[in-house]
Amino acid sequence: MKRKNKDNWIFRQRFAKTLQFVTKKRTAQPLPLETAESIVILARECYGDCIMLTPLIGTLKKEYPDLSIFIIAFSQIIFDFFSADTNVTAVYHAKRDMKRYCTKLLPQQFDLLFNPKEHPSIHFLIQTTLIRARRKIGHFSPYHEGLYDHLIEPTPGKHESEKNLSLLGALGSNVLQPCKPYLPKMPVSADITEFLRTIPAGSCLGINISAGHSGGRRTPQQWSELIRSFPDETFMIFSAPQDIEEKKALEQPHQNVLPSPSTRNLYEVGEIVKQLKILITPDTSLVHIASCSDTPLIALYRKRLADRTQFAPLSTLQKVIVSPTADVIAIECATVSTALRQMLNTLPQRNPGTDHEPEKRQDR
Repeated sequence: MKRKNKDNWIFRQRFAKTLQFVTKKRTAQPLPLETAESIVILARECYGDCIMLTPLIGTLKKEYPDLSIFIIAFSQIIFDFFSADTNVTAVYHAKRDMKRYCTKLLPQQFDLLFNPKEHPSIHFLIQTTLIRARRKIGHFSPYHEGLYDHLIEPTPGKHESEKNLSLLGALGSNVLQPCKPYLPKMPVSADITEFLRTIPAGSCLGINISAGHSGGRRTPQQWSELIRSFPDETFMIFSAPQDIEEKKALEQPHQNVLPSPSTRNLYEVGEIVKQLKILITPDTSLVHIASCSDTPLIALYRKRLADRTQFAPLSTLQKVIVSPTADVIAIECATVSTALRQMLNTLPQRNPGTDHEPEKRQDR
């Protein structure tokens, strides 16, 4: 695997160098946003990345309501995500529906193009070359030089959302209060609507068992130990579709776990997370979904500095626990329990006259 990653990195470097050699070097001065009518943004491939892009999109639309915002997506989930965003003018899939892409997107002339990646990406560099824009902006990399009119200087450890928002400063816009992350509104199924009626705000603790990278998962036994340590709390389990059987297996043995229906989109997940008292999750998109509703959060990170700096939680009340190894399994169960107990003690007490706990299941 390491050899494959190394070969892939070398290929991307060589591809970028070839583009730098064969294309005309771009050196135009930045175009002020006040004069721009359109911008095309290349969207990264993961949910968390795209949630961290929404502060820029929201701020652009708030400060420049007449600006047309176009998104280039490289996967169906990201295409669907931004297609639901009313701040976005249009979304194009760079790998599917090539007829629409070639006939509707490529003939257009945009004022601005923005690549949010700091490293050379073959797909992003191809789009940078193909799409016509008066000014092209990216983050500094030796492999980006000459391909963009302006490169944003790096700031080590800068949060992903702040890196995206740095486009505003590069274009001469001084925004004092940028938008917070958000989830575009999507359809909510009848099952989820009914389920939301049964969970008063702040009545449940959430556990996310899934992870999008190696070393991000804890064992069912570790989650079970956490659940058993708080018998007076009601828990709810979140999982990716491929982990649904593990989610059900974890729901069954515990009377203080509330079974929840499967969600069909990210917005449904966000509507449930919004109701939680606290969410406990490895470093996944759930960390950023929680930030959209400012849900209190305990986040478990691998021993990897970039993860906990560039993709740190943005919830006001949060606790980051870093594994001593590259695997969150190495985080002691007692450490997670202690963090949860401390956070519970910092939360305001619910008024028993206005809220109630979901009933514990009696079907054991």
